Amino acid sequence: MTAADAIDGQHMRRVLGHFATGVVAVTGIHADTGAPVGLAANSFTSVSLDPPLVAFCVGKASTSWPLVRQIPRFSINILAEDQEDVCRRLATKGADKFRGLSWDHSPGGAPILAGGLAWIEAELADEHEAGDHTIVVARVRHLEAFDRDPLLFFRGGYGRIATDRAEVRR
Repeated sequence: MTAADAIDGQHMRRVLGHFATGVVAVTGIHADTGAPVGLAANSFTSVSLDPPLVAFCVGKASTSWPLVRQIPRFSINILAEDQEDVCRRLATKGADKFRGLSWDHSPGGAPILAGGLAWIEAELADEHEAGDHTIVVARVRHLEAFDRDPLLFFRGGYGRIATDRAEVRR
């Protein structure tokens, strides 16, 4: 890529920020301490139904992903519209991210955050290096959804769906 072809990172962030995404929290139980660990991500997608696979992206500078990736089963919590504080807490570095958070165990023992839109218990299937991030592909083992609205990330901020739920359901 030549200097004339270079893309300004801030401009790319602004443009891609126009794509509204849901927000997930990837959580697990640390093998040595038994304490919950986790991180927030807004790059999450379904990959395949057969086999059941999902994917999310993690920044290479993440200090939480190396802890979660060692856990045999972790959960991907799809956050509900009233969980912005949960997202912000799990996006921080080094703090006791789970202090004051309510959670239960998935069938494989990973933290399922209370009040979420859905949860997916998964295990690491593959990782792909991609620039300053790692694309994580995970095999789904258990999952469940609830009748709530999603937390959305759009243009650098958090939001919610503004339409009538009856219109969206079909």
